[in-house]
Amino acid sequence: MSEPLHAHSALRLRLLLSALFVPLFLAGTAFFGVWAADTGPGENPGRGTLVVIAVVCGAFALLAAADLMVVVRRLGGERGSGTR
Repeated sequence: MSEPLHAHSALRLRLLLSALFVPLFLAGTAFFGVWAADTGPGENPGRGTLVVIAVVCGAFALLAAADLMVVVRRLGGERGSGTR
């Protein structure tokens, strides 16, 4: 086994990326949701496509928010233990 026993990821980079992408994906969710609501029949792209994009943006926002919470918890644990 060549893997280290206690591998560390780049927590500060993950914190930065999650903090950047949560509002970006939330804005995308709102944008595509409003666009889908204003789309009439026969328009291109269709309402269904826009709803799918809005749902995907929402899922990515939830994933980024969950990662943000994990990173904040891990960084708090590192500060409290005095190691690293």
